[in-house]
Amino acid sequence: MPSEFTGKHVTVAGLGVSGVPAAKVLHGLGAHVTVVNDGDDERARAQAAELEALGVTVRLGDGDTLPEGTELIVTAPGWKPTKPLFTAAGQAGVPVWGDVELAWRLRGLDGRKPAPWLAVTGTNGKTTTVQMLASILKAAGLRTAAVGNIGVSLLDAVTGEEEYDVLAVELSSYQLHWAPSLRAHSAAVLNLAPDHLDWHGSMEAYAADKGRIYEGNQIACVYNVADKATEDLVRAADVEEGCRAIGFTLGTPGPSQLGVVEGLLVDRAFVEDRQKNAQELAEVSDVDPPAPHNIANALAAAGLARAFGVSAAAVRDGLRAFTPDAHRIAHVADVDGVAYVDDSKATNTHATEASLAAYESIVWIAGGLAKGATFDELVAGAAKRLRGAVLIGADRALIREALARHAPEVPVVDLDRTDTGAMLQAVQEARRLARPGDTVLLAPACASMDMFTNYNQRGDAFAQAVRELGA
Repeated sequence: MPSEFTGKHVTVAGLGVSGVPAAKVLHGLGAHVTVVNDGDDERARAQAAELEALGVTVRLGDGDTLPEGTELIVTAPGWKPTKPLFTAAGQAGVPVWGDVELAWRLRGLDGRKPAPWLAVTGTNGKTTTVQMLASILKAAGLRTAAVGNIGVSLLDAVTGEEEYDVLAVELSSYQLHWAPSLRAHSAAVLNLAPDHLDWHGSMEAYAADKGRIYEGNQIACVYNVADKATEDLVRAADVEEGCRAIGFTLGTPGPSQLGVVEGLLVDRAFVEDRQKNAQELAEVSDVDPPAPHNIANALAAAGLARAFGVSAAAVRDGLRAFTPDAHRIAHVADVDGVAYVDDSKATNTHATEASLAAYESIVWIAGGLAKGATFDELVAGAAKRLRGAVLIGADRALIREALARHAPEVPVVDLDRTDTGAMLQAVQEARRLARPGDTVLLAPACASMDMFTNYNQRGDAFAQAVRELGA
């Protein structure tokens, strides 16, 4: 089928999970595709061979030079805007899109009615919220999928054979930066905290890219009442006439908000006479796990679903059916009256703050690669909850120093080792510090790559060490 891409010279920047599908789709639409990639390793060569067999040109080891004749760049989301490739594109007047922008523009190309997007971003909680939302939509009998930054290609969703009524879309700040024409049915920003500032350049630029998710919203901009920065983004957004600001709160909701009343999740936004009425959606106990930040995730998901017209019963049923991914505040076991909880996904201070707030008396296992983070505010806020701390990883000294300043009475075990076996010793030390009724919580506030392949491996090591305690 002829398309706007037929005969067009398109450069795809980066191989991997977004670049390869983008190159294939564009080639299939008749574009002349050249892929450029910084790396030239075994995996890249294998991907290049696959694309070259289709007739796509691939240049490995040079991701900075703009190919001659380029009319459009489609980039992997993680490529920094400061790369020489994009500087050259700007000078040549060549537009730069991300794979999300490409997916948005390809909706309905095959003649099918495009599925609306319910979009979610935020520093933390995106994946869980999108999965909750998809579960709710499915409970309502809708054909849907959780796609985007969650690891499922949006391009596949909009160009594949399966038809959807609505899509639950997770979007990162990187993806939003490269998606200028995205216009969601409704969208949510869960929270904002410093993250990826080396990529964006400043907190203001990071927040502005997050705020792009609200641009052109049709029905609802869902924001976090406890995080004023998210509401500020709603106020700054240029939305369609009649689009509403919908808040979510862990307290009693006001009109046009969702919140919590006496153990119930309630809706005062999508009801008749919201000044006086509220609709029960679910019980707090329907949320797994019922930690405060996860209840907030559930409320955000419910807000988006209700904006799409989903019933209260479907919200309840979808939350009950939802099972969280591993390593997200996951209860591993109880040993000698002590709970052991794996929140290895808490790779920054904002996520760890939420994790620590979920428990009353904690032996905290923390540390890894700090990525430029500071820990004073985190430790000061959690000090009264800490029974003890066990520190691991390359940048553990930063946490140790914050503990010395803000929680000097808390006993600290500093493990001077960065091999993977350190986790077993950390769990053993935590057991020694814990008392019945305590929670030993792995919430590292740091990245894992100094000791582990990723946060999944780190969480698996923790769970295995806990199982060895109970053996």
